[in-house]
Amino acid sequence: MSDLHAKVQQVFDEPGCATNQAKPTRERKKGCNQLLAPGAAAGGCAFDGAKIALQPITDVAHLIHGPIACEGNSWDGRGSKSSGSQLYRTSFSTDMTEQDIVFGGEKHLYKAIQEIAGKYNPAAVFVYQTCVSAMIGDDLEAVCKAAAAKLGKPVIPVNVPGFVGSKNLGNKLAGEVLLDHVIGTEEPEETTPYDINIIGEYNLSGELWQVKPLLDELGIRILACISGDAKYHEVARSHRARAAMMVCSKAMINVARKMEERYGIPYFEGSFYGIGDMSDALRNIAQLLVDRGAPAELLARTEVVIAREESRAWQRIAPYRPALLGKSVLLFTGGVKSWSVVAALQEAGLVITGTSVKKSTPGDKERIKELMKEDPHMFDDLKPREMYRMLKEAQTDIMLSGGRSQFVALKARMPWLDINQERHQAYAGYEGMVTLVREIEKALCNPIWEQIRKPAPWEHAAMDDELAIHIA
Repeated sequence: MSDLHAKVQQVFDEPGCATNQAKPTRERKKGCNQLLAPGAAAGGCAFDGAKIALQPITDVAHLIHGPIACEGNSWDGRGSKSSGSQLYRTSFSTDMTEQDIVFGGEKHLYKAIQEIAGKYNPAAVFVYQTCVSAMIGDDLEAVCKAAAAKLGKPVIPVNVPGFVGSKNLGNKLAGEVLLDHVIGTEEPEETTPYDINIIGEYNLSGELWQVKPLLDELGIRILACISGDAKYHEVARSHRARAAMMVCSKAMINVARKMEERYGIPYFEGSFYGIGDMSDALRNIAQLLVDRGAPAELLARTEVVIAREESRAWQRIAPYRPALLGKSVLLFTGGVKSWSVVAALQEAGLVITGTSVKKSTPGDKERIKELMKEDPHMFDDLKPREMYRMLKEAQTDIMLSGGRSQFVALKARMPWLDINQERHQAYAGYEGMVTLVREIEKALCNPIWEQIRKPAPWEHAAMDDELAIHIA
């Protein structure tokens, strides 16, 4: 556990994080982690954060060393898609029992790794430590090392038990696992001046696939996406990329920064949400590649693609704009979406009532201020009661949030649209912007809202009775 403690402190002292670097040395050593309250770990502990960051690596077997509830609570929490192997969709757990707790679970774990390797032949096995296995002292690293030597394939220890801290910390520690055990362990068969990495993109609902065709058209190759629709060997060879795009700095800024430090891969932070941000992302990728030696004509070709795609997107959005113009939106999300989706909604003619910044960095907040000018309406934590009041008093026309907040909107009889990781629609790229606008228009114009806001027949009868008594 001493190694884990040192790794946590290292993550807290991340040079790429402006928040940490702005603190005094003493405060920085304490870290930025919030201790979890009892009962608050479900969907938000460090183990869960590590699992959702690494599970999109599709040809890897993800084995949870702990009670079955740890895997049950964390499985399928993020709708990442795969263009190849579906192994990542299979749940593996050692299902620790009281006997393992008393006598230790290392032998049980070793047998489980052997069984998975023999039956599924994965590219690698990722083994996740949980609270129970960590507290009884199972040596995850030793078991993984022995199993790797025996099987002749990578067995990666992910030593991030839930009690270490929050989900966001788990994201960063998962990035450290990739840096320590995977990235740089293999060499690509060939490289090109157009190779890039995309970091912090998880291919939710297939969003990466709405961006990749444009990169393919420009001749830009995604050497590795960390970790959406990724293969183990792609991640292992990702240190030979020429440039990188950081999609979610809140989760994996340490990966981008250390790859620049170790391998000289420059990166920028951008977004694939919204027409303007998508165009800026393509321009920045092209510029970084040209700076690293790619032919300068790449910039001109990029502008041609941008002009064509922007024109096509605006033409398709035009029929929906009259219904959306001036409508207000409450955006309850966080991280990169707190500003990137704001830009996309403003392009569609919508007015932002407010946006949550609970999971956002200072850089994210500055971008929101730039986008929303004098009236940013940012809130760290909007209570359900206040959220309900804003919706009920018609201060906003629709709410965009995750599934856990939908019932507040439905109780207020207001339209709601899923914008978080559980969604089934892809909103990235030019195509995704058209989809987002169409889905918002469908939600706002659905006739069900007018129907459910009308008084019920028995309420009409009660009002008639009261009126008759009053007249009498």
